[in-house]
Amino acid sequence: MTGVTSTRRGLMQAGAGVALAATVPATARSQSGPLRVGVMTDLSGPFAGAGSQPLFWGAEVAIALFNERGGVNGRQVQIVSADSQSRAEVAINEAERLLGQEQLEVVTGIYSSAHAVPLSGRFEQSKKIMWITSAISTAVLKDKNMRYVFRPTVHSDQYAEASVSFIHEHAKARLGMDPDKVRLAVIYEDGPYGSGVAGGIEVEAKKRNMPLVMKEAYSATAPDLSTMVTKLRRERADIILHVGYNPDITLFLRQAKSGGLRFKALIGHGAGYSQIDKLVETFGADVNHVCNVDPAGTQMLDQSKLTPATAALAKVFVERYSARHQVRDLPTHASMGFNNTWLFLENVLKPAVTKTGGMSADALREAALLVDIPVGGSIQGYGVKFAQPGTPMSGQNERSSPVVMQFEGAVAKVVWPTAIAGGPPVLPLPAGHTYAAR
Repeated sequence: MTGVTSTRRGLMQAGAGVALAATVPATARSQSGPLRVGVMTDLSGPFAGAGSQPLFWGAEVAIALFNERGGVNGRQVQIVSADSQSRAEVAINEAERLLGQEQLEVVTGIYSSAHAVPLSGRFEQSKKIMWITSAISTAVLKDKNMRYVFRPTVHSDQYAEASVSFIHEHAKARLGMDPDKVRLAVIYEDGPYGSGVAGGIEVEAKKRNMPLVMKEAYSATAPDLSTMVTKLRRERADIILHVGYNPDITLFLRQAKSGGLRFKALIGHGAGYSQIDKLVETFGADVNHVCNVDPAGTQMLDQSKLTPATAALAKVFVERYSARHQVRDLPTHASMGFNNTWLFLENVLKPAVTKTGGMSADALREAALLVDIPVGGSIQGYGVKFAQPGTPMSGQNERSSPVVMQFEGAVAKVVWPTAIAGGPPVLPLPAGHTYAAR
């Protein structure tokens, strides 16, 4: 009871801070001194190892580099960080602190869709900018006419379209099957992230007349998934599409192996599947040829497809991140953290402060709605143009796009879209692979 009381008291105090902040003009608070930007991620708890830590580290590199290059007319960006601890209630409490006690006009980051859904309403009500660099659930923005919430990265419907399109395109040539004979199964964590992608997969499969033989949710904290593995064996799915974090992916793969589950391909959808180094540490060669849908890590792309300035920026980022964190292949979330933070700093913060002398949420919002970056103008390849207020996906980047990547030896290559692929996919799983269909 004491913990509940203290949490409520903290929320009330933070709420009072929001009310107090609203009485002080934003321009008066931000005309001089450092430009204070909130960065909220999960630096502890299960989401940390599922991509949230690299997301933060990528943002750190972006802000450090931006400051080295002069910030905004000599004014430096100062990080005000918050750890959501992989818990929605902590994320809400931290958001109240950042908006109230810290009196911030903008908070970037937000790894989890389970956090982004409730937080988006709070930012909208407070008329402060929420700049999402990771959380993908379409439900965060769809039909909500958000005016202060922006997402430069992809959304869950795009993940679904990518994975189903990838299988449909390669079914005949690679699997020797007509697309309408390929048996799909989707398993997913039951939060907004998993449910959003799984719902999209169901829609996309129906569009293409591809049979979805199983669609089953589970809790990301479930201690046992063996019953689900048994159901997958019974349904004889050719392709398993999985939407999960890190502990649940690890549990599934272990129990799939011990339960004798076999399939022709496994496709993940970001989060834990993008942390391939961690999966290789646990499973070794068993995760070779696993596929994953996510925005591309910049090192996966043909740099000639980027603008010269963007390619040069990508090179600096990869060198700095690799040197600092000693990784063989950069996690996708590192590129997401850098890219989406840099887009805000260079294309929203800088013009807003240059024009108004301050960084009020309304000035930032105005600048965001004017962003118009062509394809090839970001280090992840996609362009940026936000859907305008009054449209179904207001605040969503209309030019964002994911890729399908495939891993071997912990290194990813792009295998879809074919136009930018680094080579054809390995489909089905080769004979002798732990999970290969016999």
